[in-house]
Amino acid sequence: MKKTGRFHVLTDMVVQSRYSHVELTEMALRGGADTIQFRSKSGSTRELIDTAVKMKELCSKAGVPLIINDRIDIAMASGADGVHLGQDDFPIPLARKLLGEYAIIGGSAGNMEEAKICFEGGADYIGVGPVFQTGSKLDAGPATGIENIRMIAEAFSLPVIAIGGISEKHIGELLDAGAHGIAVISAVCLKENPASAAQVFRDVLSGYRKK
Repeated sequence: MKKTGRFHVLTDMVVQSRYSHVELTEMALRGGADTIQFRSKSGSTRELIDTAVKMKELCSKAGVPLIINDRIDIAMASGADGVHLGQDDFPIPLARKLLGEYAIIGGSAGNMEEAKICFEGGADYIGVGPVFQTGSKLDAGPATGIENIRMIAEAFSLPVIAIGGISEKHIGELLDAGAHGIAVISAVCLKENPASAAQVFRDVLSGYRKK
């Protein structure tokens, strides 16, 4: 049975270059991430497959799914657990045909219309954002706010993963609004000690009690 994690860490080497994707994966897992997303906009296909295979080995040992952003070919070649697709990426229904019913497929949405596309396309979860202003994704668009999380969570029977400018202080209000979990990039990847940064998020999530 597929299970959507509550704490997604996206590995990234655009916002930082100190750590590799594999190193970030190891540290995020050590800090308590329950889903790893491999996000890379550069590198040859061979290089990306090699990196994804190494990340998958770490994730499998930890019992945590590896999701590949955008690239279905990398997901298939590396044996990853699924993909996360933006509105302009590979269509979710076609991704499902290629990857099968057991693959985890997430879709990005910034508003109700895009969330509906994810829902009707057969996504397993919806990544909604950017909730707050973020510099991690140049194409992220304007902040959509917490109320957008609430509306989408109430309208669609899929887990909502909030992303974009999120710090540990936002977790309570996001979960109160109906988010199933959160996804972060720079809040972990940019820190001196990504494992410790991830642990802070994990502790807050674990201690959350719904109002």
